Amino acid sequence: MDRPLVLGVETSCDDTACALLDGAGRVLASVVSSQLAAHRPFGGVVPEIASREHLTNFRPVLEAALARAGVGLDAVEAVAATRGPGLVGSLRVGLAVASALAWRRGLPFFAVHHLEGHLVSPYLGLDGAPAEPVPERFVGLVVSGGHTALYGVEGGAIETLAETRDDAFGEAFDKVGKRLGLAYPQGPRVDELAELGDAARAPLPSLAGTEALFFSYSGLKTQAILAIEALERRGERTVADLAADPPLPPAALDLLAGFRASAVRQVLDRLTRLHRRRPFERLAVSGGAAANRLLRRSLPAWAAERGVELRLVPLLYSGDNAAMIAFAALARLARGEADDPLRVEAESRVPIGTTL
Repeated sequence: MDRPLVLGVETSCDDTACALLDGAGRVLASVVSSQLAAHRPFGGVVPEIASREHLTNFRPVLEAALARAGVGLDAVEAVAATRGPGLVGSLRVGLAVASALAWRRGLPFFAVHHLEGHLVSPYLGLDGAPAEPVPERFVGLVVSGGHTALYGVEGGAIETLAETRDDAFGEAFDKVGKRLGLAYPQGPRVDELAELGDAARAPLPSLAGTEALFFSYSGLKTQAILAIEALERRGERTVADLAADPPLPPAALDLLAGFRASAVRQVLDRLTRLHRRRPFERLAVSGGAAANRLLRRSLPAWAAERGVELRLVPLLYSGDNAAMIAFAALARLARGEADDPLRVEAESRVPIGTTL
């Protein structure tokens, strides 16, 4: 094991996560406790419940990570935690515990921006392999339930190139799935069911237009909901039968396929616009919605056509996890940066750069 041993903590939303990485970026342990069962009756994340669940889950998750790595807490040489963005109550739980651990033992502490973790996550290795060196310069695409944005990364500095003006990629999937009566989390289920449909039979338009780079998924979501209402007027069933397999009839499955195809087409369009405006050599794609099947199938061809080196985040690290937070901290430690554990505060919204 290469030094230093870094403990990462992630509690930005409804997953309680702890991870241990060595100095080479090897993931010695990554434990994530999901709160799906607690939030499913409400169809989405309830912030107050999330905070209470973090308080309950944190100690067992930390102990499980230490046991899996085969080390004690006294072996930890640096501590990192997410400071934002996210649900402020959830953030405070992880940040308070992590900063207290660092302060008590006089360890370097890192309050990490959640998206900073996602941006470097495509370079994490699997099965105990060392992480790949994070390039000095690359474009990062983050697609998730809360974020859809393009970033320029150079020498540790992060510049926001484009972001969504309304709904994020994954958020639109969740809302369309909820309208159809799918169980929480709806987004991954929409992606799964779209595999059974034919997008050509239910095409939906993409955002038209200019050379602007911004994303926008609110309009596509509305188009999908209008298409659902049109099916209902024709007498088609659009409410999911959760006991059936599949839970929706063919017309609804086609609609989901068309919705997904349009959502992915917008991502590829924005990448094309950016590459035309300012050509780049490397693209790293991360975030929970980077697990989208069609997106993962489409990006390699897009990148190969333009000679762009593509790194897709491993599925294991696409969702919220603490390994990416510890990995981001390792990069900051190498640059001689650290934060005061007594002065950091959780922030629900934290800017990471400026939008062009």
